[in-house]
Amino acid sequence: MKQIKSEIENKEDLFSNLYKGLKTLDFSLGANWDYEHGYFDRALDEKSQVWLRIPFQVTSGQLDGEIMNQSTMIQLGTPFALKHVYNEGTDPNAHMQVYASLINQFQTPLDKDAELEQEWIAKAEELIKKVELQI
Repeated sequence: MKQIKSEIENKEDLFSNLYKGLKTLDFSLGANWDYEHGYFDRALDEKSQVWLRIPFQVTSGQLDGEIMNQSTMIQLGTPFALKHVYNEGTDPNAHMQVYASLINQFQTPLDKDAELEQEWIAKAEELIKKVELQI
């Protein structure tokens, strides 16, 4: 993981205003949001292993997903880039477990915080500059 210093740190605005601007740069609301905090995510590579992530905290109201007309205020945190290396293909050590497959459908990442190459750091920094102009 590599933090990316930015002018957007501590920026506070309506969720809908920030999300609208970030969507134009292909960011999405990360799936792990809750009523009090979340992340705006954007894949930097075609395999979706390298990500630029912008964390945020709710400062007023409660986040209600991607609904655009909510009065929720959020404050952005420090953006960061990270890399997840996933197992591709089938797991040769897997055993047939019908009930377990209903709960655990995915392989564990080989490395959920893999070393980030300089090219991805540069791409993340370039994209953050676009974000600074957009929001």
